[in-house]
Amino acid sequence: MPPLPPPTPGGARPRRPWLGRLGIGALLLLPLLVLAALWFGPRLTDWNEHRDRLAILAAGRLGQPVTLAGPVKLALLPQPMLEAGGVTIGGPDGEISIEARALRLRLDWPALLRLELEPREVALVGAEIRLPWPPAPGQPFRPPPWLTGLQGRVQDSRIIIGQVALERVEAGLAAGGPADALRIEGRFRWRQTEVAFETTLGRPGWDGIAPLALTLSGARASVSTSGVLLPEGGFEGNLQGGGSDLAALLPAPPGSFRLRGRLSVTAELLAAEELSLDIAGSPARGAATLRVSPAPRLDLALQTGRVELDPWMAALRGAGAAALPFGLDLTAEAATLRGITLRRLRGALSVEGDRLTLANVGALLPGDTEVELDGATTGRGGTGRLEAALRFRGEALRATLAALGLPLEGTDPSRLRSGEGRLRLTLDEAQAAISEFAATLDGSRVSGAGVLRFGARPALGLGLNFERLALDGWLPPALGWPAIQARLAGIDANLRLSAEQAAWRGLTFQGLSADAALENGRLTARRLAARVAESELALSGVAQLGPTPRLTDLALEVSAPSAAPLLALLPGAWPDQEPIAGAPLSLRLSGSGPTGALALRGGLELGDLRAELNGTLDLALPRYSGALTLRHPGAPRLLAELAGFAMPGWLDEGSLSLIANVALSPQELVAENFDLVAAGLRLGGQVNLAQGERRPRLTGRVSAERLLLPGLDWRSREPLALDGLQVLDAELALAAQRVEPVGLPVLEQAAATLRLRDGALVLEGARAQLAGGRISGALRLDGAASPPVLAVQGSMAGLSLPGPLTGLPLDLSAGRVEAALDLRATGHSPAALLATLDGQAKLSVRDGILTGADLRGALAAAERADLVAAEAGLRAALGDGATAFEGLDLAARIRSGRAVLEQGRMAMAETAGASLAGELDLARGGMDLLLALRDAEGPEFGLRLTGPLHLPRRVPDLADWLGWRAER
Repeated sequence: MPPLPPPTPGGARPRRPWLGRLGIGALLLLPLLVLAALWFGPRLTDWNEHRDRLAILAAGRLGQPVTLAGPVKLALLPQPMLEAGGVTIGGPDGEISIEARALRLRLDWPALLRLELEPREVALVGAEIRLPWPPAPGQPFRPPPWLTGLQGRVQDSRIIIGQVALERVEAGLAAGGPADALRIEGRFRWRQTEVAFETTLGRPGWDGIAPLALTLSGARASVSTSGVLLPEGGFEGNLQGGGSDLAALLPAPPGSFRLRGRLSVTAELLAAEELSLDIAGSPARGAATLRVSPAPRLDLALQTGRVELDPWMAALRGAGAAALPFGLDLTAEAATLRGITLRRLRGALSVEGDRLTLANVGALLPGDTEVELDGATTGRGGTGRLEAALRFRGEALRATLAALGLPLEGTDPSRLRSGEGRLRLTLDEAQAAISEFAATLDGSRVSGAGVLRFGARPALGLGLNFERLALDGWLPPALGWPAIQARLAGIDANLRLSAEQAAWRGLTFQGLSADAALENGRLTARRLAARVAESELALSGVAQLGPTPRLTDLALEVSAPSAAPLLALLPGAWPDQEPIAGAPLSLRLSGSGPTGALALRGGLELGDLRAELNGTLDLALPRYSGALTLRHPGAPRLLAELAGFAMPGWLDEGSLSLIANVALSPQELVAENFDLVAAGLRLGGQVNLAQGERRPRLTGRVSAERLLLPGLDWRSREPLALDGLQVLDAELALAAQRVEPVGLPVLEQAAATLRLRDGALVLEGARAQLAGGRISGALRLDGAASPPVLAVQGSMAGLSLPGPLTGLPLDLSAGRVEAALDLRATGHSPAALLATLDGQAKLSVRDGILTGADLRGALAAAERADLVAAEAGLRAALGDGATAFEGLDLAARIRSGRAVLEQGRMAMAETAGASLAGELDLARGGMDLLLALRDAEGPEFGLRLTGPLHLPRRVPDLADWLGWRAER
C-alpha cells in the first residue's frame, strides 16, 4: 500500500481532482446511455410476446377487433413508434374491415412515461380497407367516437366500398378534439383516373346532423359538394363543379362544362337533381344518379334546346370500356347529325362495358318523317356491332331522302312520296344488314332483306318483294348508258326482286321476278320473268360492262295462248281484230357479241306462220341487219287471217314464202333483194319503209313474174276498205311480166308508178301490152275525201282482138282497136262509185268483125220482092251471123252512171253502113241499144238490144220498115 500523502497545511484534507472529473464524465455520459438504452433497448426486446396484449390494447382504443399476425416492433427514438405487421382490424361482421401489411402507431410521450400507449398518429401501409356498402339500415355517416385527437395516414393502400375499388390511395387524416371537424386529404386512382380529394366532416350536433364538405378533382375537372349528414343516414346538400374537358370523364366530345344542382346520397344512390349545366357553351337541364348498389351505375338525364350529335357519336365509338355503366336520357328540340337537322329528338342510351344500348330513340327527320329506334351494340373498334329495330313513317319521304343524300334529281316526283315501315338493322365495321323489312311505300306493300358489305369495292345483296312496283321514273331521263355504267362500275351486287304487279311505260306486268348479279363489271341476269298482256316473258343473259359492252348467252322467250293482247300493245289497230290475232304465239331470240354488233338468231311462231331471223343488232342505234324468212302453208288462208275476209277465189292455193335481207331501225325498214312467193304470186325487189313527217313512207321497186289482181263487185254496197290508205305514204315503181286481173284479159310487160300520200292513191305512167297493142293510163283514188273520189284516164292503141270482146249476144270478135276514156266517180262503195260515174269514152275499131248479126245479109234480104221472104230473111240475118266492117267509131258521154252514145257509126264497104245509138245504165245494169241499117229508099230497120247488161234481149226493129213495104 502506497504511503499517504502528507497532510495539507492548516490541517485540511487534500483534494482529489479525478473524482470530479469522473462525476462530470458520468453526468455527460448519462444522456448518451439513456439515449442508447432508448434506441437499442426496444429493438433488442422481443415484443412478439406482448402481441396479444398489444392487440387487446389496440382493439380497445379503436373499438374494433384487432389481430396481429406479423412481427411487432417498438422504437422510442427518434419518436416513439409501434409497428406491427400482418394487421387485421375488424371482421366479417364489423363495420370496417382492414388488412394491412403494416400498422404504425406514433405514441404520445407523456402517456408513454405513464406506461400507457396513447397513439397520436396512425399509419396504414399496404392496406386493403373494406367499407361495407350499403351500410346497415339507419347507420349514420359520422366519425366513430374514438376518432379524436388523432392523425392518420394511409399509404400505398386500396379501399373497397361495396364493389367500387379505389387504388393507390395516399391520404392523410387529422382529427382534433371531440368538437373539432375531421379533415381528410389525399388522392387515389379509380379506373385509370387519378383523383384528388379533400373532405371536411364536422361533429354531429345535438340533433344528430353533421356538416360535410367534399371536393373531388381529377381529369381536368372538379366537383364539390357541401351539405349535412342526416341522423337517419344519408346526405343532402348542394353540388357544383366544372372542368375543361368532359371527354376525360365520360364518353363525350371534348369541351368545357359547368354544373350546379342539389345532391342527395343514400346507402344505395347518389342523386343530383335540378341540375343546370353548360356543356361546350350549350345550356341544358337535367339530373344524374350514381347507383352504388347492387352494382355501380351512372345515369344522366339531359334536356337541351340544341345538340351536335356527331361529336357524341364519335366519342362513343372511340371510347374504351366505360369506367362504370353509364346511362343517358336525352331530349333535344333540335339536333344535327352529319349535317342533317333532327327535330324533337328523344332517346335513352346505356353504356355497360363494351355494350351500348339505345332505347326509345325517336326524332323528326327533314320532311317530317318520324323515326324510332331501339337497339344495342356489342364490342369495340373493329369488332363493334350494332343491332337495332327501326321504325319510320312520313308523308314527304322525298324530302327526307334528299336530305339524307339520295340523288333524286330527275326522278318522277310521284315516287317515294309517303310510307311507313319497320326493319331490323345490323351494322358492324364490315357490313350493314337489314332484315325483317316490311313497309308500305306510296300505298304499296314492300318486304325483304338486304346486306351491304363495305370495302374498296362495296357489295350489295338485296331481296325485295313488292305488291305493286313502278319501274319507270327512277332514273333521270337524260341519264345515258355511260353514266349508268359509271354508277355500276364500283360496286358488286346480288339482286332478287319480285312484284305481284309492275308497270313500265304503260305496260302492266304480273308476277314479275328478277334474279341478277353484278360482279367486277359483269352483269348476269340469271332470269327475268313476268306475265304481260296474258303472255309469259323470260329473259336471261350476261353483259360485260365497259367502254364497249358485250353480251353473251342472251335469251328471250315469249309465249302466249293468244297473241291478241300482246299485239294490242303495238301501235295501230292492225291486226288486233283480225283472225290471226287469236292464234298462239311463241318467240325465241338468242344472241351474243358486242352491243354494236350483236349476233342475233330467233324464231317466231304465230299460228301456222313461221318467221326466222339471223343477223346483227346494234343496240346503240338500235338497228338490225340480216336475213328474215317468213313461211306459211297456205297463202290464201294467211291473207284471210291477216285481212279478216274469206279466201278470195282469184288467189291460187299454195304456200307463202318470204326471204329478204332487211335493215330495221325504229325510223326505217329496208328490205333488199326480197323474194315473195304466195301461191301463184311471185314478187321481188327492194323497198324502204321510213318514218315520215306525219306517217311512215314506203319507197322502192317491186317486180313480179305473175301478178294476180282481184276482181271488184260493182254491185256491192259494202264500203270499200280505204282506211289503209292513210296508214302510210308510198312511192313505188311497179313492174310485172304478166298481170292477170279477174274477169279481164291478161296484160303483159306491165309497169306503173304508185304514189300514196295523205290517203290519196295515184297510179301514173301505167303501161302494158295487150293482144299486140299498148295500153296506158292513170288512176287516182282519194280515200281521204268524203266521199272518196275515183278518177281514171286511159288509152289503148294497136290492140288486135283475139276473140269476143264483151261476151254479149252482139259483140266484136276481131279487129284493131283503139280506145280512150276519162272517168270520175265518188262514193264509199262500188255501187255508189258506179252510180256517180261521169266522163266520156271513145272506141275505134278497124277491119273488124261483128258477131251475132249478118248486116250485109239483112240488107240483101231487104231487097227481096216478096215481103214475107224479105221479113224472114231480115229476121234470120239479124238473129245470127257475122259482119265484116272497115271501121267502127263510138263516142259516149257518161252521166250519173248512164252512158249515152253520142256517136256510133259502122262503115261497111259498098253499103251505107250502120249506126249504133242508145244508152247503157251502168249503175242499174241495164241497156237499150239500137243497131240500125237503111236501104236506099226505106226507113231504118235493125236490131235492138234491151234488158240486163249480162243477158240482154235481141229484138229486131222492123215495124217501120215492114209498114213501109206493105204500103208499097
